[in-house]
Amino acid sequence: MQSGRFFLVSFLFFAGLNTWAPAKAVAYDFKPLETVVKKAVSDSVFPGASLAVLYKGMVVFHKAFGKLTYDPHSSPADTSTMYDLASLTKAVSSTSIAMQLVERDSLSLQVPVSKYLPTFTGKGKDKITIEQLMRHTSGLRAHILFSKTCTTPEQLFSTIASDTLISKPGTTTLYSDLGFILLGKIIETITGKTLNTNFHNRFAEPLGMTSSMFTPPQSFVWRIAPVEKDTLWPFPFQRPLVHDQNAALLGGVAGHAGLYATTGDLIKLVSMLMNGGTVNNHTYIHAATLNRFLAHKGSERALGWDVPSPGGHSSAGDYYSKTSYGHLGYTGTSIWIDPEKELAVIFLSNRVYPSSDNIKIRSFRPVLHNTIASCLGLKKAVEKVH
Repeated sequence: MQSGRFFLVSFLFFAGLNTWAPAKAVAYDFKPLETVVKKAVSDSVFPGASLAVLYKGMVVFHKAFGKLTYDPHSSPADTSTMYDLASLTKAVSSTSIAMQLVERDSLSLQVPVSKYLPTFTGKGKDKITIEQLMRHTSGLRAHILFSKTCTTPEQLFSTIASDTLISKPGTTTLYSDLGFILLGKIIETITGKTLNTNFHNRFAEPLGMTSSMFTPPQSFVWRIAPVEKDTLWPFPFQRPLVHDQNAALLGGVAGHAGLYATTGDLIKLVSMLMNGGTVNNHTYIHAATLNRFLAHKGSERALGWDVPSPGGHSSAGDYYSKTSYGHLGYTGTSIWIDPEKELAVIFLSNRVYPSSDNIKIRSFRPVLHNTIASCLGLKKAVEKVH
């Protein structure tokens, strides 16, 4: 994409069609945005990144920055670079599939997890519902490094089933990988197909997301932004590429992590969500289902998606509406969507290269979103209202 003081918007994107239609030209000054992201690269917040901004039905900014690594001879990042989405998998893949299963009556949000996974009982777990898994109110602990005690996926699920809850279901919000590991297992149990197949058949293929997948083949490695080396992998069999070790133990395909994608592909899925779940007369998710999953009155989180934190401490910055929803990924990825402002920001990076000890992205994220709001004139509009 062209850089410089003004970014000229002259095309309207329709998700899933892989086609573009002429639209009225609008000029936005994205020079401050480019400056912010370039400074983040120079400050080693991440080696490189790809960024897409959607506004009022148009892709108004889509550009990559930096390189795949900090090596001066490294290949530059571009908008076709594939990134390990980490926990964005929860929202992009698992939640999207769950939405379809719910509206087709294959999955019920209110029934106990044990209906689908009969061994998930005892120690108070009998009453945990699918909705509580997705709102992170199940009472399950946040994370376990399963490789310390497990050698197979079966042992991993058995460990979750036998674990003791840390809070009564439905009483406390605690973000939990374990809940979405279970959700992934439930989806595979209901459909009889892997998460990879489910996502490919339901979303990736029909939307034209040709670079979105679990366990990408070796031939794709040159396009993938690297992550830190796992020095704790204790098994003799080859480790799957995914950064998350628990997802690797599950073969690289899991409900909580494992999906790879490009910003170009995510533009298609995000555009579909912003268009009420329908594209080119094809309904992927009904609008009523989207509204049900994104409703969060009285809850700290939506179903499968996060919402802006109160008190001005959100990674989405200070100018997203209360109806906004988004998600972060540990590797340095994020999506934030504001239905009221018709705005979405897709940001992919490999901030965990060469080490996840680098947490500079925490302070960068709100600056990124605030800068985008300023470039679009939304910051002034909000301040004028207040």
